Amino acid sequence: MESFKVVKGWIREFVDVAILFVAVGVMVQILFGNNVPFFNSVTANLMAFITQLGSNGLVGLIALFVIVWVFQKDRAH
Repeated sequence: MESFKVVKGWIREFVDVAILFVAVGVMVQILFGNNVPFFNSVTANLMAFITQLGSNGLVGLIALFVIVWVFQKDRAH
């Protein structure tokens, strides 16, 4: 059981780093536009994800609540 806790910790850290990359990507793209090599479509992908959630109506809203719940649950530990 201890190995599962270790793997869960690694996954949490990976998700934290991925969220930081998304935040940095959005900031870089806002400041410098689409000409930055690594961050050229971060905001487009983020907007596509938000649009997809929004176009699904109630199902999208439920999916958003599940995503927020998972992140809040991880922060509580």
